[in-house]
Amino acid sequence: MKRIEFFFDFVSPFAYLAFERLPQALEGCSYVVEYRPVLFAGLLQHWGQKGPAELDSKRAWTFRHTHWLAHRQGTPMQTPAVHPFNPLALLRLAIACDASGPNRFVVEQVFRHVWASGGADAVDPARLAELAARLAPARDPASDDVKRALREATEHAIALGVFGVPSYLCEGRLFWGLDALPMLRAAIAGDPWFDGPAWEAEGRPRAGIVRR
Repeated sequence: MKRIEFFFDFVSPFAYLAFERLPQALEGCSYVVEYRPVLFAGLLQHWGQKGPAELDSKRAWTFRHTHWLAHRQGTPMQTPAVHPFNPLALLRLAIACDASGPNRFVVEQVFRHVWASGGADAVDPARLAELAARLAPARDPASDDVKRALREATEHAIALGVFGVPSYLCEGRLFWGLDALPMLRAAIAGDPWFDGPAWEAEGRPRAGIVRR
């Protein structure tokens, strides 16, 4: 059985679509998933990037594209009223539900709270309170240990080279993006390509122009 670490932030529509698609994409494979909520903004800050929703033209394309992808894969999706939003309360709530990491049910409930609730505000206080009451977290989401757990999870992701969400770590190999799910499946299924030279060779640094 293969172990997959699934790194995500609830703010990402691609992470939502990947979460919903994962069971179908890996159908027939032997695997277990460990869900890792991380702060996408922390990844962006570390690597010196901007999120797709921070650039107006890219934001417009991102939502058109993700809604097309949702339509194609049959996943209900409505963009929340405010985006980007601060996902800290949602990430901490998910982490607070279980000290060993949130299970699929918890992650599903939070993702659908954001992306399948008729376009409501994802961080509206009344809605957050209702979601927390429904999930009944074992720990206080606002506690110092939960906040620390999120920081450590994000630092762990950065140390592994995670630069965006969704990302998946399987047997030391890191995969990024919704469109990497077929590649992840191939690796789990033992595609011989992964035993050849390309994976290592194409991941090595090489000479090139550096933009300052």
